[in-house]
Amino acid sequence: MASPNISFDTLPASIRKPGKYFEFNTKLAVRTLPANVQRVLIVAQGTAEGTQPALTPVEVFSDEEARALFGTGSLAHLMVRAAITANPYLRLSVITVADDAAGIAATGKVALTGTSAGVGVVSLTIGAQLVQVSAALADTAAAVAASLAEKVNAHRTLPVKAAAVGGDVTLTARNKGAAGNGVSLACSLAVDGLAAVVTPMAGGMVDPDIAPALAAVFADGHHIIAVPYTAQAQLTALRSHLDAVSHALEQRGAIGVYAHTGTLAQGTTLAELINSGRITCALLPGTTSPAWELAAAYASVIASEEDPARPLNTLALSPVAVPPVAKRLGRMEQESALYNGCTPLEVGPGEKVQIVRAITTYTRDPQGVEDIALLDLTTIRTLDYIRKACRERISLRFPREKLTNRTSAKVRSELIDVLYKLEELEIVEEVKANLPGLLVERDLQDPNRLDAKIPADVVNGLHVFAGRIDLLL
Repeated sequence: MASPNISFDTLPASIRKPGKYFEFNTKLAVRTLPANVQRVLIVAQGTAEGTQPALTPVEVFSDEEARALFGTGSLAHLMVRAAITANPYLRLSVITVADDAAGIAATGKVALTGTSAGVGVVSLTIGAQLVQVSAALADTAAAVAASLAEKVNAHRTLPVKAAAVGGDVTLTARNKGAAGNGVSLACSLAVDGLAAVVTPMAGGMVDPDIAPALAAVFADGHHIIAVPYTAQAQLTALRSHLDAVSHALEQRGAIGVYAHTGTLAQGTTLAELINSGRITCALLPGTTSPAWELAAAYASVIASEEDPARPLNTLALSPVAVPPVAKRLGRMEQESALYNGCTPLEVGPGEKVQIVRAITTYTRDPQGVEDIALLDLTTIRTLDYIRKACRERISLRFPREKLTNRTSAKVRSELIDVLYKLEELEIVEEVKANLPGLLVERDLQDPNRLDAKIPADVVNGLHVFAGRIDLLL
């Protein structure tokens, strides 16, 4: 160093040859905040038909590409389809896991009887997708069943395959495990002489362990991880992964997303078992869209909002099927969901499913005391972004800094600049009032370490407005 206030990286102080030497300093070039593009990862099952090896992440850009990579109608394929439908500009990666060796695929049945007394149509709804075949005069139940099974197997986006024996069409989930139990079935007949009895999908058991897949992408830096499962074991593995990658030593903050289409009581009971400030559950009872499609659409919509502090209220999940009126959450049921760790979805104008208020499953601290610190999903996303902004600024400005008494003041100055820029973007507030709490000081035990305490008054969402109207006569 040749000057009290100017340091050089490439020009040594020992130069003796006369000359005019200049180096380039790019450490001060970036004066803005970092971008906040969200990378989404889907962890789900593929099938043997897919060409992508399990436990190997890959970027995906289209529904058709996902079908080839992960197998027609696989959970991974259909989650990609739902995610891209909800947000076509998504940065999406997928890692698949194989069916568990002990897994059992869910099955259902449509039993047709009789003989067609005219010309008409037989309609089978699988999840939110419709399969139709025509019935001619005098067609037997067996003939119609064979046509229906053929049409199901030719469909490129169904989560089941079909086999016809006599008048019975047996539907089997393409992936083993409990997820297949969530595929709804309905059959309607617009033809005389035929009748149908539907047996719901059931019997699917043993979802795969997702821990190996999460371990394989530990260092990849995804911001949102969506899973199709609603079992405590898989969600606990997801929670452990998120806690690990978001730890202060790793600093790759991420959130997890799952969905529940069962009852309010089932959804809140599961959320209480997870209780994580980094996991969010979309709750929509009664929809014919399977839970995995709902989870993928929800994750995709979250990723569409790069401002971490901006609420997601009213954003629509375009591919999700609207539930019948009788199944929709009422006003107080939505309140119950919001007090018990579930993000309620509702049907808005135009019969579109939309977010009421995005929250996490975190409701209680380690002592069991009710805690709203991480209630809103925006809070943890904002904290992750503040950490990213501060970390990148310090890394850019001080890549090879010596630790002297002047260093603390320089670091504090940079942190103040970051906080003011965050305030300009309405990500934090009251920066000036909180500046006395911004401390940068040497560590008492490590002579090579500088410690900082950074107050961050995160901007909250405007979720409730209350007004009083005074009557004047």
